[in-house]
Amino acid sequence: MSKYSGQNLASLSPAEIKQWIDSFDTVLTDCDGVIWVDNNPLPGAPEVINRFIANGKKLFFVTNNSTKTRPEFVEKAVKLGFNVNIDNIISTAYLAAQYLKNVGFSKTVYTIGSTGITKELDAVGIRHIGIGPDTIQGSLADTVSSFVPDTDVGAVIVGFDEHFSFVKMMKAASYLNNPDVIFIGTNTDERFPMPDRVIPGTGSIVKAMVTCSERDPIVMGKPNPHICEIIRKEYNVDPARTLMIGDRCNTDILLGKNCDFQTLLVETGIHNADDIGKYGKSDDPAVRALVPDVYLAKLGDLLPYL
Repeated sequence: MSKYSGQNLASLSPAEIKQWIDSFDTVLTDCDGVIWVDNNPLPGAPEVINRFIANGKKLFFVTNNSTKTRPEFVEKAVKLGFNVNIDNIISTAYLAAQYLKNVGFSKTVYTIGSTGITKELDAVGIRHIGIGPDTIQGSLADTVSSFVPDTDVGAVIVGFDEHFSFVKMMKAASYLNNPDVIFIGTNTDERFPMPDRVIPGTGSIVKAMVTCSERDPIVMGKPNPHICEIIRKEYNVDPARTLMIGDRCNTDILLGKNCDFQTLLVETGIHNADDIGKYGKSDDPAVRALVPDVYLAKLGDLLPYL
């Protein structure tokens, strides 16, 4: 098969599928929509993941979800039947904390997000403020005048925050008005569509802060290549022999392209074969970059070949 061909893996012979499986040593996989949906494992996914591990492949769950710590992801995964530990988890909250640790950050972080971020900051000994509800008290003028910036704030992290508010936007933008304050976004996922409603994603909050602060963040999550650097340095992986599995072309598959990984799209989440067909016909190179190497109806379909 050729790279970026968007070929249906199921159309290949068993020998060709086996040869493809033998072509990678490391597996990176998205979580929601690929191996589970909410708190339910997708059919065959635990068995495929566990077989990968048993066969000696390095395996990592790579998630843009910043609301949970790595131990919390492990707890969920084990309950759903996946034989993983903390070393198998790469989350955006963890990446954000590690980034600040690696640059020698010693000040305070103003956090728009959840305890998934602050617990990872706690783990590396970084002070933080801002978590929890923060709304207008009295009039807008009263709220603005009562805000006294913490002079020790040296970074702003923006993740998913169900309590995101005008007040939080004002405070974060005020800190970011200082060009020396580091601006980190955990990811840029736009939204989470449901049958009869849309849940705004972290990207919606990050974009609001970009507009207000007139600055662009360092983005930790997919498809930003920052993840590639950490994986290459920490785990010594060969990009050519690494597979990225996902359900979103604009995050998972694009991450694979950005890192020179092989890519597999499964149709149990956001994008499917119809989307691949549309992307492949586009005249825009950026759109054509969303085409994976191969796709499959569901991850569990690999089980007979492992």
